[in-house]
Amino acid sequence: MKKIAPPDRLKRYFPDCAGTSQSPVDVVTTQTKYDPSLIPLTPLGYSQHGNKPFTLYNNGHTAVIELPEWMGIGGLPWLFTAVQMHLHWGSGGPSHGGSEHTINGLSADAELHVVHYNSELYPNMSAAMTQRDGLAVLGILIVTGEETNPAFNNILNYLSRIRHADQKVSIPAFDIQSLLPKDLGRYYRYNGSLTTPPCHQSVIWTVFHERIQISKAQLLKMETILYSSKADDPDRMLLQDNYRATQPLNHRIIFASFSAGEVTAIVIGVMCGCVGLAVIIRFIVKTIR
Repeated sequence: MKKIAPPDRLKRYFPDCAGTSQSPVDVVTTQTKYDPSLIPLTPLGYSQHGNKPFTLYNNGHTAVIELPEWMGIGGLPWLFTAVQMHLHWGSGGPSHGGSEHTINGLSADAELHVVHYNSELYPNMSAAMTQRDGLAVLGILIVTGEETNPAFNNILNYLSRIRHADQKVSIPAFDIQSLLPKDLGRYYRYNGSLTTPPCHQSVIWTVFHERIQISKAQLLKMETILYSSKADDPDRMLLQDNYRATQPLNHRIIFASFSAGEVTAIVIGVMCGCVGLAVIIRFIVKTIR
């Protein structure tokens, strides 16, 4: 279960943080609404990373990778251009929470966000982030297992070079699509906000149904290697539990690109298949006897 994050004390300084369309949220799957118009998302240029290195930096709240402007996402009402991606995690290891979004009240161990701005309507991220249709963020839930995820090592292997707030490092460019789930057609969609101040309610959220798996060692590295304090600060503070608690839905509808019946049909189909196979085997055994 998700650990309770500290109270949101920033509402008096950032009024939007007290808004009625805040993120993250808990996705209650039985209350989502199937929308057949939601098509699979198409990463644009995610795998064409070129030779120019990426910039990885510690902003005191998370590890951020700046993304080149030729990357974007298709399958939304407008074209969205990539800006950056970052991670959220906990502090207690596997099964102790760390993701921002939850599914049916249960959190994952971490969460990756890929941030884009609406480049069809706005000239840059700064102009777009205050507009209701300005941003699109992909949310990828991360769980732990036995196997190492080599794609995530493209980030995690360099965290030791940005241990303190405000530190930056250039890292080799890599295929960003390798971080995403293979199934980009099954997801939840809702209108929400940035999960950090100024909490602008300008985000079209896409939270993928399929989760990505990393190893326990990779999660441990994420949770224990960075500091939220600067290098010259005598009081070092580990950068942990950098996720926001889920916010009230306030009558918003969470849409799903797939129907619950689709999942049920698959389960029933498998069960019927097993029963049918058992009947056939029994018939063959009886015939042989």
